Amino acid sequence: MARQSIGEIRRAELSQAAFDALVQFGMRGTTLERVAKIAGVSKGVVLHHFKDKDALFEAVQRKANTVLRECVVELLHHADTPVERLYAIIVGNFAEPVFQQEICHAWISLCSDVPHHRQSQRIQTAVHARMRSNLLSALRPLMPLDRARQTAFQLRTVMDGIWLRASFQAQPMPGRQGVDQVDYAARHLMPDVVPDLAEFDAARQKMETLAGIMLSTRAFRERALTG
Repeated sequence: MARQSIGEIRRAELSQAAFDALVQFGMRGTTLERVAKIAGVSKGVVLHHFKDKDALFEAVQRKANTVLRECVVELLHHADTPVERLYAIIVGNFAEPVFQQEICHAWISLCSDVPHHRQSQRIQTAVHARMRSNLLSALRPLMPLDRARQTAFQLRTVMDGIWLRASFQAQPMPGRQGVDQVDYAARHLMPDVVPDLAEFDAARQKMETLAGIMLSTRAFRERALTG
């Protein structure tokens, strides 16, 4: 494993501090000064690694994407069937460590920059490619490739829409509500593929139970948030 430079370590620490500040203070309340205070450094150190607040929020988005990926990967480790893999992805995308209103706000803010900033384009392209790959790995054993691609696109669109809706609500949206909506879409997209609804029920219950236990542990949070 390649060793990180001091600069890379410092940037990772500041990204984590910015993520923590965003969750605690929101978009408007996250200032360079607050990030510096959380990280235990001067504002000058923050500016040395991130030229402005926009660059810092880009780092926050990368951190949020890392946490989301770790939530999904952790659940996928315990998925034994294609349907369980599908629900590991669904539940992981709305897990408490990442599906928070301020993270949704940051996500939609950065998405609005996609048409104008190449770096934002690269981040979103990578996020969607990973999501597509994960969904196809679950769906491909259940249906022909063309249908799997179309179903994956539909489910990704629903998940993006839920994140968008959560960013507009006055009150935070519970992650379970997001899972409810994607669960509804999945069942209606695949009634002939998985005709026994009990299989959906069992897969969802298993992944939600695991998420409640595993994704809330201190060990997982430290690993995901410092990754």
